[in-house]
Amino acid sequence: MADHIGSRQRQILELLLEHKEGLCIDEIAKTLNISRNAVQQHISVLELEGYLQAGVLNKTAGRPVRSYILTEAGINSFPKQYAWFSKLMLTDLKNEIGHEAFQRYMYKLGDSLSQSYLYRFAGKQTAERRLELLKIMDEMGFKTDSKTDSVDNDPTTIKAYNCIFHDLAQKHNEVCKFDIALMTALLEKDVELTECMARGNGLCCFKIIDK
Repeated sequence: MADHIGSRQRQILELLLEHKEGLCIDEIAKTLNISRNAVQQHISVLELEGYLQAGVLNKTAGRPVRSYILTEAGINSFPKQYAWFSKLMLTDLKNEIGHEAFQRYMYKLGDSLSQSYLYRFAGKQTAERRLELLKIMDEMGFKTDSKTDSVDNDPTTIKAYNCIFHDLAQKHNEVCKFDIALMTALLEKDVELTECMARGNGLCCFKIIDK
């Protein structure tokens, strides 16, 4: 779960996770044995941060009572095992189809993804394409050399100082074919991976090769 969420706020989120239909402040206060004011304060913070939202307004014999429910962000704040599950699937796929076919599969995935970005490269020359690719990589979660000093920025290379697939690439270096295919398609240039974090280098370095 997100590290900045306090222990009491975590309890509220866990309680709402068990009650998808929502709970009102009084119900939360009673279950957690804390004051109504304390719950209100925690609810305000969690609502502001987007983890929960107001649900239905229930009419009772007295005043109307508002319930609160988890948002998608609230549900997604709980631990996930995407990396573990991805490793499991990729290992099984590789065992099923073999190393070479697995490489081709990852390359095909990267090439397929490039199709959704091609409109951003229309009419652009090589230097402009490189800059646009760096923007896309940053959007994907890579920390690239897009903001480094132009004097030190080699236009024939692309440097990534992190790998968004690092755990997967360490076990299956064929995953790197995905990056290469994406870059090749968008730059319309051959790309070679000269340094790789998954193989022990300090960064991933992609060399742009003129055809």
